[in-house]
Amino acid sequence: MLAWNRGKGRVAFPEAEKVSETDSVRLADLEAARPKIKKAAYKQMLKTGQLDLLRLQQALYAHGGRAIVNVEGMDAAGKGGAILRLVRRIDPRGYKVYRIGAPAPWEQSRHYLYRFWSRLPGPGELVIFDRSWFGRVLVERVERLASKAEWQRAYAEINAFERMLVDDGVALVKLWFHIGADEQLRRFRERQDNPFKRWKLTEEDWRNREQWDAYIEAAEEMFRQTSTDHAPWTLIAANDKRHARLEALRAVVESLEAGMRQQGHAVPSLTSSRQ
Repeated sequence: MLAWNRGKGRVAFPEAEKVSETDSVRLADLEAARPKIKKAAYKQMLKTGQLDLLRLQQALYAHGGRAIVNVEGMDAAGKGGAILRLVRRIDPRGYKVYRIGAPAPWEQSRHYLYRFWSRLPGPGELVIFDRSWFGRVLVERVERLASKAEWQRAYAEINAFERMLVDDGVALVKLWFHIGADEQLRRFRERQDNPFKRWKLTEEDWRNREQWDAYIEAAEEMFRQTSTDHAPWTLIAANDKRHARLEALRAVVESLEAGMRQQGHAVPSLTSSRQ
């Protein structure tokens, strides 16, 4: 277990579920309630984890390393909030966040991976994709924007693409944020009633909710087809936002650290410790 120092003792850090190639995934299993994390403990763990991430980012820059974090999940699962906590304390010159929506008309005339090829990180850079190339086997599958032959073929294309990235030295992290249908409805209504959050809720979100089962089916098949030894999925139980943010931070810190070791780079001293 990974723990982060807190005062005289240590606080156990929430651990997300990493999916192996042989795992059979049921997203409903992630919807169970998690024990509450007190606000003070959450803030301390968040701050300590962010410091570790900053140290790793600085080392990544010094060694010319490259990293990608793919963030996927159900609508209103807290992806944006988690990304905000990931980047809040790191050097803004060393990262980019790309929010991926529907392709522009000129992008539609190219292979769907083109717009990701053109946004890959340069030396010393961390890139976060808020939605990614997995849209091909999620929204494009469910909304029938791609033919069955196209999205079925995409599994092998994506695996080959990710294999190429990892073989070229890119640290690749794939996060899935999951919430239950009841929690999603509660968050939708909260956004609808809050004038400062209303912009987050669209008609498309309500339409996607009507196809909940189809998205779950597509996601679970995506894990079976694309969670590989070189690029596994990390599943994050997101009904509790504090847990989700800490789990995401932990996954990114561990993946960057492992990627640097694999490339033979010196890893900075981290506040986190394993027990």
